[in-house]
Amino acid sequence: MKKLLLFILPIFIFSCKSKVEKIKPSVSSITSSVYASGLVKSKNQYQVFTTVSGIIKDIFVAEGDTVKAGTLMFALVDEAQRLNKENAALNASFADLQSNKGKLNEGQLLLELAKNKMKNDSSLFYRQKHLWEQQVGTKVELEQRELSYQNAKAAYYSAQVRYNDLVRQLDLNASVAQRNLAISDKLEKDFAIKSDIDGIVYSINKNKGEIISPQTPLAVLGDATHFILEMQVDEYDILKIKKGQQVIVRLDSYKGKSFEAKVTKINPLMNERSKSFIVESEFVNAPELLYPNISFEANIVLQTKQNTLLIPRNCLIHDSLVIKANGDTVLVKTGLKDYQKIEILSGLSADDELIVPKQ
Repeated sequence: MKKLLLFILPIFIFSCKSKVEKIKPSVSSITSSVYASGLVKSKNQYQVFTTVSGIIKDIFVAEGDTVKAGTLMFALVDEAQRLNKENAALNASFADLQSNKGKLNEGQLLLELAKNKMKNDSSLFYRQKHLWEQQVGTKVELEQRELSYQNAKAAYYSAQVRYNDLVRQLDLNASVAQRNLAISDKLEKDFAIKSDIDGIVYSINKNKGEIISPQTPLAVLGDATHFILEMQVDEYDILKIKKGQQVIVRLDSYKGKSFEAKVTKINPLMNERSKSFIVESEFVNAPELLYPNISFEANIVLQTKQNTLLIPRNCLIHDSLVIKANGDTVLVKTGLKDYQKIEILSGLSADDELIVPKQ
């Protein structure tokens, strides 16, 4: 069937010679590239979230404002958190060692009393023992003195344990109370939402008085001067993409102009829905003014050839055949191609004249 078609086609062309379009191959440069589309993103662009729930008490920035890292943007309020902090402060004050100095003094005094009693009973016991050795006094008196001494010694060691336990308990209570206060302070700081970067406020998503949660984005921030091109590249082309490749960018907001960029990052995880990869590039010559989420189309340059033989792509039939002006159908070998032209490696010369098949 293919041979019959090729046989009939020259006859048809010759019967309509006056209507056919003829061209000659040209010698020029051609660039092979991968098509991509995407959105412009501000460098370090991120959504601002809170780690706590609350009500927006104040908003200190507006859309378009330039901010520094640490700039206060939102103040939230939560009555329960305020009361929790006050409780933590009261507990910390109550558990402070200085506030419990009386307990420590009392414990130390009891310890000294037990120690003095032990010393006194020890002295009486050894005196009675010395008298007993001289056969003065009774054995009952000696045993009573010894028993008093042993009781006093046990009472002293018990007082020591109680005093040490009291010191450890007070230290523990003070430490726990201080940590609880620190946690409350940290939580209170979470109610003050600050910028993480030097940049610009691109959007404010909430209003004063609204209730927000950690799942609610409050704003969008990003770098004011540096932008990233996030491109979606088909899985069939991703293996051709390398860092440093040239990218020719056409922005919808800059009609008729193109800008140069370079591939800077290839995200290795494929989007299962779109069957594409995110490839990032950065401008070599950036437009004068840019905003996040501007759409663009791009060509990632794979290879460029100079002084090569080219024909329009619509001259090619079945990817490998062309028709000369004399009606001959010629098999050609092709190379690089772009959206309009294709490289001819063999089968034609610059002097050959070709018929452009009607579409």
